[in-house]
Amino acid sequence: MQLPETIDVHDLLPGMYVQLELSWISHPFPRSSFVISSQAQIETIRGLGLERVRWDPNRSEMRRVRAALAATAAAGGAAPARRPSWLVAEAREAEPGEAPTVPDAGVSPAAPAAQAQDPGVEPMAPEPSEPAGGAEAGAAAAAQGAAVAESPQETARRQRRQTLALQRAAQQECERCYAEATRGWRDASELLRANEPAAARERTQALTGELLQQMLSDPQSCIRLLTESAGDRSSAHALNVTVLSLLLGRLLNFTEPELQVLGMGALLHDIGKIDVPERLRYLEEGFSPSELKIYRDHVALGVVHGRRMGLEPTALLVIGQHHELADGSGFPQRLELSRLTMSARIVALVNRYDNLCNRPLPAASLTPHEALSLLFTQGPTKHDPWLMGAFVRMMGVYPAGSVVQLSDERYALVTSVNAGRPLRPRVLVYDARVPRDEALLLDLEHEPGVAIRRSLKPSQLPREVQNYLGASQRVAYFFDAAPAPLAQERIA
Repeated sequence: MQLPETIDVHDLLPGMYVQLELSWISHPFPRSSFVISSQAQIETIRGLGLERVRWDPNRSEMRRVRAALAATAAAGGAAPARRPSWLVAEAREAEPGEAPTVPDAGVSPAAPAAQAQDPGVEPMAPEPSEPAGGAEAGAAAAAQGAAVAESPQETARRQRRQTLALQRAAQQECERCYAEATRGWRDASELLRANEPAAARERTQALTGELLQQMLSDPQSCIRLLTESAGDRSSAHALNVTVLSLLLGRLLNFTEPELQVLGMGALLHDIGKIDVPERLRYLEEGFSPSELKIYRDHVALGVVHGRRMGLEPTALLVIGQHHELADGSGFPQRLELSRLTMSARIVALVNRYDNLCNRPLPAASLTPHEALSLLFTQGPTKHDPWLMGAFVRMMGVYPAGSVVQLSDERYALVTSVNAGRPLRPRVLVYDARVPRDEALLLDLEHEPGVAIRRSLKPSQLPREVQNYLGASQRVAYFFDAAPAPLAQERIA
């Protein structure tokens, strides 16, 4: 989603919410849309070769922008060459009872207030028929009066619209980054096919580093379940496994170098499948013994590719052990838990989870809740029980993106997990009487009379409910910022 306005990079100020129209691997920032936090970030943006960037006054920290402009004026900085359109938006952003103040380096303290709010504009006497503040001050006053007159119900609807708009913008940004990352994985696999292992390693290292920085840039980053899984099945699976493995590794206090190696192994865990016929790349019950052998050979083929790429031993073990199980019933070496590295245990668990959620036939796939339940039941024999517990805590009993039916029979979509109370996440509720952009958001931790009754597959929902909630048949994950506190609304 493109932001509505553009601004010259030389007019940027801390506090502005900007969008860089560049590939996320073409700039050093964790995301392409963000609030500028420092002058150093502004200098970095100016060094990218862009003349203008998109920005959104409504998502900017306008008090901070005003303060930065005041500091520039006090230091004798140059005023903008022309009246920037964001000053009008800034006036609208002023809170009730607060007059918008934008200092001007070129206006003396005795100048009229309307001139002081207009940097870079020639002083003008106010029209006799208008207050000294001019039309903008009148518009701002009218907006403030409307805000004061707003009823509690109108305030709640406006806040829901704003919250949902922010969530959907974040969703679109995550989906864009996800799509670019899957393209990066395909680039690396094509380099291997072209017999360029060194270049493939370099490309994979760069992609892993980008993903890692995306996660580490926000210590509270959590899981975002996307409405669409971008790219082909192989690249989507590789990225899903990598995102969840890195988040789990962070939960287990892996160091940054350890996370880098874990990410490399996770991205490449199925790389041997590039040498397997496409129809045999995904396990099916009807495989003959010879077909099953070809399928299982992808592990050994992957280790061969990893050695050609010069991967570290830990990453090679992730590739070689990602189908081993704790009771020794896995393949290819039937290793028991004590012989598996922690990184391999993580990837084996996450790999199994994603395969349950994204089977070749979507109708046969399990919901995230069903997949977790099955893994938890098998935990003591198939996976490290301690690691399984950590994975459930991270994902939540109802992972983000799960479609559920509440105890009052309404349908809902889980939007974020409550780590302290995994049975009571935040949900987006379907109500045909409420416009989609004002949909009710509930934190079930604060709704003792409402609980989750059961988990559903998106295909079990009526079409209008699927569209309203944005429920997807496929499951894809990416990093997301921690959710903001939610203003509670009691159910009537």
